[in-house]
Amino acid sequence: MIKERTSINGKKVLVTGGTTGIGRAIVLLLAEEGATVLTLGRNQDVLDETLTQTEGLPGAVRGLTADVSEREEIQRIFEYLDNKLGGIDVLVANAGIASEPLDKASEEDWRYVVETNLVAYMSCAKAAIDRMKDSGGGQLIFISSISAETKSPGTSVYATTKAGIDAFAETLRKEVADKNIRVSSIQPGSVKSDMQEASPKEQEEAVAKEEMLAAEEVAEAVQFLMTRSEGCNISTLRIEPRLEEY
Repeated sequence: MIKERTSINGKKVLVTGGTTGIGRAIVLLLAEEGATVLTLGRNQDVLDETLTQTEGLPGAVRGLTADVSEREEIQRIFEYLDNKLGGIDVLVANAGIASEPLDKASEEDWRYVVETNLVAYMSCAKAAIDRMKDSGGGQLIFISSISAETKSPGTSVYATTKAGIDAFAETLRKEVADKNIRVSSIQPGSVKSDMQEASPKEQEEAVAKEEMLAAEEVAEAVQFLMTRSEGCNISTLRIEPRLEEY
């Protein structure tokens, strides 16, 4: 007998990196499902554009400009979340940036990528867990990448951060399971987004050829994880286009 599915309606959700690509698709879908969402971006104009797209949807969406690579910013984000949302039920850690390979990147640049792509996930998770332990539980969803497994040349820094996310998620899941906190990692393949080097037209053609995913496919994976029963924890979900080449 399958336990009752979890409803997204009314959930208080923090989505980092929610102003473009996968993050924006997640924010829009959760708002359609009636969630109360706080999302973050580094650019105010792009954030405003995202918030405009959520107008009229069943859920409520707030936005902050923030840089999750900075410790003080994480504190500010969660203080805002406490004051405006009254807590957190779900963290969707999605903020991520691309990187040059290590031999071509400056130390300042590659360290910034690690702080954004990995350390910020850990910082947000810690802040979320502290609150979830007091409120009876919750859910952490980390957007990783199949780069952690494919390890393509040129991705030495980026793939390392994504592999770190996967190891963190799997270990953390075991540490907080008894606190009624579920932890999952999603590993998307190639996804149409601003991070891609290909032009928007080239990406659209790749999606049509089933060589690239639309961002909405990954958003629906988040929806799937959030709607499982509370007793079901899908630790890793890999999603990729049918004809992607590696």
